[in-house]
Amino acid sequence: MTASSVMPALVAVLAACSSPEPSPSAPTGAVPAGSLPSAHVHGVDIDPGDGDVLVATHGGLLEVGDGGQVTPVGPVIDLMGFSVAGPDRYLASGHPGLRVDLPQPVGLIESTDGGRTWTPLSRQGQSDFHGLTASDAGVLGFDGALMRSADGREWEQLDIPVEPHSLAASPDGTHVLATTQQGLLRSVDAGSSWSSVDGAPVLQVVDWADGDSAVGVTLTGVVWSSTDRGESWQEAGRLDAAPEAVAASSEGDRMRLVVVTTDALVESSDGGSTFEVLLER
Repeated sequence: MTASSVMPALVAVLAACSSPEPSPSAPTGAVPAGSLPSAHVHGVDIDPGDGDVLVATHGGLLEVGDGGQVTPVGPVIDLMGFSVAGPDRYLASGHPGLRVDLPQPVGLIESTDGGRTWTPLSRQGQSDFHGLTASDAGVLGFDGALMRSADGREWEQLDIPVEPHSLAASPDGTHVLATTQQGLLRSVDAGSSWSSVDGAPVLQVVDWADGDSAVGVTLTGVVWSSTDRGESWQEAGRLDAAPEAVAASSEGDRMRLVVVTTDALVESSDGGSTFEVLLER
């Protein structure tokens, strides 16, 4: 696959996400059981405590348990950025619903009870982080500028050569991958400097499974994996639809992979070689 073959569609996706979304007012319980919202999903992650899948939607957070059971969690927040920082500890950004007492935009907010309640940390009324990733080293976000914080409260601005579509930090925070229109970028100093990854596929979304292994998906649904911190990539499998968000975790000797596509929420227990459908749209 060449970069030129995916650029028009990738540009369209980035343009669609560049403007603030209207604040949703429907209750989270309006999501039909056993299904995903039809609107674009900006985030998906896995809680390391119980292994449940968390889907960040324009109408709030959804928890997907065993058997694909969907449970709306917490208030109605248009979640544009979302990252799991630990068991039941989540970080997010976006826009409040009409009956939610949070600033517009919400800046960086934190939940320590599995998404049931949220506390403002910083940049309220300032930042809408569309790209957001948490690690042991802190938080990295993109709100029109690349921002880094060790504690979620004090921030420094960093340089990045191309606007990122998604950001993913390794568990210790030293290595960061950024998907962009011009190809994959890689940082080995926590986002302070960046370089292009020669020969890497043009990934739409990317995530780390552990300190060495990462996985990404192209706009055409091709799944790629890396075992050397993003330096080289190998094709792992294929999806039948374009990806919107991806999450990975290392569980023993296998890699668990969850992808939200334009058609469904799918899961792989073999690093992306095969997938099963958890929820359809």
